[in-house]
Amino acid sequence: MTKDKLLQIYASSFRQNWTLPALTDYGSGTTMTYADLARRIAATHMLFKACGVRKGDKVALMGKNSIAWVETYMATVTYGAVIVPVLHDFNVQDAQHIINHSGSVLLFVSESIFENMDFERIPDVRAVFSLEHRRVLAESATLDGKAAKCLERLPDRMRRSYPHGFTSADVSYPDVDENDIAEINYTSGTTGFSKGVMLTYNNLKGNVVFGIESRLHYRGSRCLSFLPLAHAYGCAFDMLVPLAVGTHVTLLGKLPTPKLLLKAFAEVKPSLIICVPLILEKIYRNKLRPMLEKGYVRNIMRLPGLNKVLYRKIRQQLIAAFGGEFEEVIVGGAPLNPEVEQFLHRIGFPFTVGYGMTECGPLISYTPWRRFIPGSSGRVLPGIMEAKIDGSPDPAKVSGEICVRGMNVMKGYYRNPEATEAVIDAEGWLHTGDMGTISHDNTIFIRGRSKTMILSANGQNIYPEEIEAKLNNMPYVAESLVVERGNGLVALVYPDYDAVDRDKLVNADLPEIMEKTRTELNKLVAPYERIDKIQLIANEFEKTPKRSIKRYLYNA
Repeated sequence: MTKDKLLQIYASSFRQNWTLPALTDYGSGTTMTYADLARRIAATHMLFKACGVRKGDKVALMGKNSIAWVETYMATVTYGAVIVPVLHDFNVQDAQHIINHSGSVLLFVSESIFENMDFERIPDVRAVFSLEHRRVLAESATLDGKAAKCLERLPDRMRRSYPHGFTSADVSYPDVDENDIAEINYTSGTTGFSKGVMLTYNNLKGNVVFGIESRLHYRGSRCLSFLPLAHAYGCAFDMLVPLAVGTHVTLLGKLPTPKLLLKAFAEVKPSLIICVPLILEKIYRNKLRPMLEKGYVRNIMRLPGLNKVLYRKIRQQLIAAFGGEFEEVIVGGAPLNPEVEQFLHRIGFPFTVGYGMTECGPLISYTPWRRFIPGSSGRVLPGIMEAKIDGSPDPAKVSGEICVRGMNVMKGYYRNPEATEAVIDAEGWLHTGDMGTISHDNTIFIRGRSKTMILSANGQNIYPEEIEAKLNNMPYVAESLVVERGNGLVALVYPDYDAVDRDKLVNADLPEIMEKTRTELNKLVAPYERIDKIQLIANEFEKTPKRSIKRYLYNA
């Protein structure tokens, strides 16, 4: 692993890739080179200084993916301040709570979001800056107009400070302690309690260096950033790693609908695709499965020679749909549906499933697609992380809680020592809350969450996620949640209304259909996992910005 500190990695990258394209706002025609990015970072450092920002001060950032978002993030961490990314679809009250809890002194925000905020309710914030336009949206009396004046005079100050122009030789960042906090990332978990994860420069470096050494990105590669950069997964592998090596990042600042994504993939032709399971599952459910269920296709799939031809054709079409020039698709953020995973593996689609969490900034395990084992979540990062199974007599066969420690593990939860002590023990092991096993070659296999595990009447461990994965593959089921009611299991189901309309059914048909579904499901699960009842719900499940169901809302 390189001995260079994180900020020196970026300084070197900016110098070496000076003339290469760094950032593009998709659909705008606006592209910024690494030289442009370095200059804008230098100008933002002047703005920070004028606003009295010191090393360790917090800067909040809230908006969709954009060049301005990336500029602000990189300018903050290279200044020695602490970035506080806030997911753009948090409601205003939650966002203001995060800004206040973190003690942020500046806020960079989309104007449409700030319109609904109350500046008086974020009293520590000295100035609010627009991400869309270089202007001040609000300023406290303590600054006495310094922010607006500085912003207006920045071009002149840059010319005076760099009379011969800002060159690659002028790129210089402070020598910060690698154990200092670089970022506070507030989780949006399924348990209803948001905590500020303190990630150090060393935590970020662990992820970045692994990405560099694994050649996930490389000089001149192309990246389409459509996952929220405010989330650790997108931030690390659609921004931090790419900018460390000279990748061209195209930022999709709009809702990534399937239609828009396919268009963007075709235009950008990314070299690597970072995505969540929902994207692959939607393609499988809406495009592939209806085709595979046709009678003549099922007949072809029974014939060894012809099915290979069919699989090759499907693989080629899928690869073309994703731009045709990527090395692999890395799936993370949530488990991939087993049926989808098995089919993609069968046709030889280049995908792999990794495992991580915000508390590790995020990566814990990963395996390149050619060595990926279906059903696993990759191998623990060698030399960076280690893992063990807590409470298991046979970690390779019997599930226990997955515990990890190493370079990527957070410093703790901000201003919350009790929550920190609850997950990081005296030996430095982070208790993930995930249940699973680890093979002898350090490959992780996840069964479910410890908090969602149900103990049956006869003492069996039931993992609702495993039942839900089977149920979600049944006809007319869009999504489901298995909960304990009394002494039995009930499946809450939000129907697939698109399929209902397609097959010209009426809602009155659904209870009878779901009872047949329950019977079929109970043939696929263990006796102690059988569902007593399927209960239909009228609306989609409430979800986190990462699209995970907020289970705590339905467990009562």
